[in-house]
Amino acid sequence: MLKIILHAQNPIMPFCETARELRIQNSPLWLHQRNLLAPYVTRELELKPGEPLLPVKEPTIVYRDNLFFDEFYIQAFIEAAKKKNRPVRAAFSTNDAAFREHALPLSTSFTPAGSLYLADLWYYPNGPTASVEPLVIDMQAREIGYYHVPTYMGDQSGDLVFQVPLRAMLAIDSWVHVFVADMVFGQFARGARFEKRANEELSFKLNILGRAIYEGRQVLESSVAVKVGKNCVIDPSAVIKGPAIIGDNVTINAGAVIDNSYIGNNVNISQDVQVMLSVVGDGAFLPFRAALFMTTLMENSMLAQNTCLQMCVIGRNTFIGAGSTWTDYNLIPAPIRARDGNGRLSLSNRPVLGGCVGHNCRIGSGMIVYPARTIESDVVLAASDKRRVIDRDISFQDSDHHNLKLAHLHQTPYHKNVKDKAESW
Repeated sequence: MLKIILHAQNPIMPFCETARELRIQNSPLWLHQRNLLAPYVTRELELKPGEPLLPVKEPTIVYRDNLFFDEFYIQAFIEAAKKKNRPVRAAFSTNDAAFREHALPLSTSFTPAGSLYLADLWYYPNGPTASVEPLVIDMQAREIGYYHVPTYMGDQSGDLVFQVPLRAMLAIDSWVHVFVADMVFGQFARGARFEKRANEELSFKLNILGRAIYEGRQVLESSVAVKVGKNCVIDPSAVIKGPAIIGDNVTINAGAVIDNSYIGNNVNISQDVQVMLSVVGDGAFLPFRAALFMTTLMENSMLAQNTCLQMCVIGRNTFIGAGSTWTDYNLIPAPIRARDGNGRLSLSNRPVLGGCVGHNCRIGSGMIVYPARTIESDVVLAASDKRRVIDRDISFQDSDHHNLKLAHLHQTPYHKNVKDKAESW
């Protein structure tokens, strides 16, 4: 099968780069797509914007490179498309709860077509043609709770829930979609599939129980639920609960708690660190008492001690100072708005949501960041009497390094063509 890749040109803010370069589940999106499609394709072609497609006469799959899909969705899509043996385009109905609640809000990539929304994913049995029909693949959403809201914190009490798909697909148009792909369609979905298999497959359930008894551990701490890579050093007092993935050359120190998380390679996790339902990228460093809850920390980033991130996305090569807190809930229960694919503030459809920091940022100690606020790549924020609370989006022009005599020492790879305000000393 031929694979044709269409490029999404819009940069995802505040990262200042296109979606294909962002890491989802600790892998660049373009590589994630390539790995999942490898069993189906024999050659590939990337089309630049405006480049014409030469006629082909062979089975072809076409997609835009800002799409995140898992192996279960793409398998179901290709099997259904081959069975139809007609040109088809991926489509979703608003009756699909996972699509309606998580993929559609803030998105600009889906095309309305009557009661359906069309995605930029096509299959052609004999090469691309102008005529296609929609192919709806149900994402098989399951409602899973993650928060209990007391009556004094909202106009409605009860559990806040995610619509978790067993097979997932969405377009990355906003930083919130990175959060959705990693947390809802990633960590929660992995747990939902694990639970479903344990409930439905007797042999799998017996294997888990047998392994837990043999290893003298609880079920979710056994090697069936926790996959550990090579050359890892894990303190015996650390608690790791699955389903979890621990990469190679990882150090986990005393008192750390890892719960249903993805830890990349060469990660150092210090004493009493809490990592729950999160994705930690390669080379990251978490000093003592740092805490992540439903948060993405991309590669080579670092949190200083006593910093707490909740429902956040943090870019690569970023440092966040000690004692900083990213809040995730409005004290007055007003709807939380976030930037959509066009950069406009729109309803996020999330009653609880943290913030986002771009790549190569340096954030000082003791910051408090309001829900859904963003900090653009290459920004430096120094702690001061004037700046402790971040209540608005911070752009590169707002960076404190512009006003420092040593501004030239701060490298700004994502703003190479922007001249610093400060004169060279």
